[in-house]
Amino acid sequence: MTLEHPSALQPEMPPTRWGDPAHVTGLPDGVRDLVGLVFPIRDTPARSDVAVPQPRLGDEQVAGLRAIVGDDNVSTDDALRRRRTRGKSTPDLLRQRTGDLSDAPDVVVRPAGHDEVVAVLAFAQQERIAVVPFGGGTAVTGGLVADADGLSGVLSLDLGRMRGLLALDPVSSTATLEPGLRGPEAESLLAAHGMMLGHFPQSFEYATIGGFAATRSSGQSSAGYGRFDAMVVGLRVATPRGEVRLGSAPANASGPDLRELFLGSEGAFGVITEVTVRVRPLPEVKEYEGWRWPSFAAGADAMRSLAQSDLLPTVIRLSDENETAINLADPSGIGGEESAGCLMIVGYEGTPAAVAAKRAAVTEALGALGGTSLGAAPGESWAQGRFSAPYLRDSLLDVGVLVETLETATFWSNRENLYTRVRAALEETLGEGTMVLCHISHVYATGCSLYFTVAAPGGEDPLARWLPAKAAACEAIVAAGAAITHHHAVGTDHKPYLTAEIGAVGADVLRAVKQAVDPAGILNPGVLVP
Repeated sequence: MTLEHPSALQPEMPPTRWGDPAHVTGLPDGVRDLVGLVFPIRDTPARSDVAVPQPRLGDEQVAGLRAIVGDDNVSTDDALRRRRTRGKSTPDLLRQRTGDLSDAPDVVVRPAGHDEVVAVLAFAQQERIAVVPFGGGTAVTGGLVADADGLSGVLSLDLGRMRGLLALDPVSSTATLEPGLRGPEAESLLAAHGMMLGHFPQSFEYATIGGFAATRSSGQSSAGYGRFDAMVVGLRVATPRGEVRLGSAPANASGPDLRELFLGSEGAFGVITEVTVRVRPLPEVKEYEGWRWPSFAAGADAMRSLAQSDLLPTVIRLSDENETAINLADPSGIGGEESAGCLMIVGYEGTPAAVAAKRAAVTEALGALGGTSLGAAPGESWAQGRFSAPYLRDSLLDVGVLVETLETATFWSNRENLYTRVRAALEETLGEGTMVLCHISHVYATGCSLYFTVAAPGGEDPLARWLPAKAAACEAIVAAGAAITHHHAVGTDHKPYLTAEIGAVGADVLRAVKQAVDPAGILNPGVLVP
């Protein structure tokens, strides 16, 4: 088929906050007043008077890059380098807001395709320049912060020109996509052919296909459509050693599946330049609803029952008592009337017959397990605000409230232990006035993911308050024997805890792979590999 591209690129995110600048609003007066009843209000405007550090690369190096991708696609512009500095975690934004631009890349390079990526990597290896692949900039675990020690500088490899639908195989239900496509762009291109991918993480509006693959992303509809890594059937990867092409069949027994080696590799093993994914027909019907449970444990048991009975709907998530009370499942409703118990959101997508059948079976099961149906209103409210939480986070940071998230995963038998340990670690470290909220975000037959949201007074130095709290939470996760991350990736933030999860031999395997594909150590150095 002919290469297809989206019509126009979405607006870029500003460097000090999340999302479309046109959608940024402060807290409404009523909500601000409610926040003030719980947390001290402290207006904290971002600094804009700090200059970006001077680029470390020489003129000849910049000229060499321009010879590869064209003059217009290499930039040392301060404003662009500022926007390519770090990701969108709370620590990332706090550093930007206080004027810490020490991790700014020296140059931004925008290749047009696989061959130019290969050429840039060869040049970077020759010149000893660190290369950090950049998609949507939505990283939240330090995945865009390169350790350039011993290297001549840092190159942000912006994949925004690589935004095409390269191939569509309707017989096999596969599509090959370029890595720079943002979630909405990919879905729009596929929808023109009556197809969809069905991957909707909270970062959907800005995160990219390459980012989904490089971080093994999991979305809000993963109960029905699967994690992103489960959708991937093929990859094309550029490394300093050459090209890697994987995925000659949907499955094989040709030794270990090397696709899994590059999925989740966070740019440390290569730059993903093409992703072939399973696609499916667009759903004819989408229905969402709410259920009330008397306790978090009761709702979790119901989720486990559905998963182990092969009755999972397309969407299912369960808020604990604290998250339900402030209505975080619907950020637009913050400040609404408190509700007892725990809110579960359930969604169904597909053909009318398939949705009716699944909904009837799930409704019968949840009713028998003790749930109370709340009808469509809570589900529809969640669907309308499902990508809004980061905007609320930033508005709270504006008034001095420290807000951040973290996630983990474990087996069902360890869920309560993990939940209790992480909550206690956060509350004890951050102290009085801390609110810890949680929801079960993803469900499997054998276990689930716990997603925590933390709100606390920011004080004079909110970053200094958060970092020990995050460390305590990570240590609690390790002590509980759970995964250090379920879908946010390792980055630099979780790297100190990775060896405890995969073991010393596992860490040696990662280091050996790094040496094999990137002997000069230029690919996102300092990220992922212990």
